Amino acid sequence: TTVARALCSELDLDVLFINASEDSGIDVVRTKIRNFASTVSLNGGMKVVILDEADYLNAQSSQPALRGLIEEFHTNCRFVFTANFKNRILEPIHSRCTVIEFQIPNAEKPTLAKLFFERCQFILDDLSIPFDEKVLVQLIKKHFPDFRRVLNELQRYSVAGVIDAGVLSTVGEINIKALIEALRESNFREMRKWVVANIDNDPAQIFRKIYDAAYDVMKKPTIPQLVVILADYQFKSAFVADQEINLVAALTEIMMECEFK
Repeated sequence: TTVARALCSELDLDVLFINASEDSGIDVVRTKIRNFASTVSLNGGMKVVILDEADYLNAQSSQPALRGLIEEFHTNCRFVFTANFKNRILEPIHSRCTVIEFQIPNAEKPTLAKLFFERCQFILDDLSIPFDEKVLVQLIKKHFPDFRRVLNELQRYSVAGVIDAGVLSTVGEINIKALIEALRESNFREMRKWVVANIDNDPAQIFRKIYDAAYDVMKKPTIPQLVVILADYQFKSAFVADQEINLVAALTEIMMECEFK
């Protein structure tokens, strides 16, 4: 997103910025985007529509509609889609775009993490906020390489006046041990309590955790059924209105259809 904004600013382009995680419906495409793309830029240059977090665009309505707009207004307007999960963007849109992936080589990750740790240290010292270095390390490890998320989390925790071990319970890795136990015992109530406590995590990460644990906790003949369920609900998570309901539905189906050791 930052790169897209910087390029448009440097080239002095007329830009429409859409937060697709909030405006993901078909009405945004039919009105706001179409109206912008169909008119000539005041400076005579190219127009640009930046769809931030485009992986949240409705895959049943908004994304198919955008395919036509990209071609219809190609002489006047360019489209930039930013996303964390490219698999949620329909293939016809992929084929109409140049895909640029911002990936950090494994060899560079320790150096970048160290640099960001030092930057966070500087910010906290400058603001006179006491902090535990071990806690700061855990925050960075949890969200790396999403440095913006780290800064937002630091800002949230600093309201208490100090960043110490008391916040570690909120930044640990997703722990599915209690969830697996609830599923094994067909305990819907405990399963739902786990979902409520962990709903702030990306559903895709939760599904991945369950998938990775499958061979250790499930009977082998039932694993293919688990994979189908996870794939189905992960796909649905890209456009459902309520992620909690979708996750509970997925776990309920796993509870009913899969056998645990």
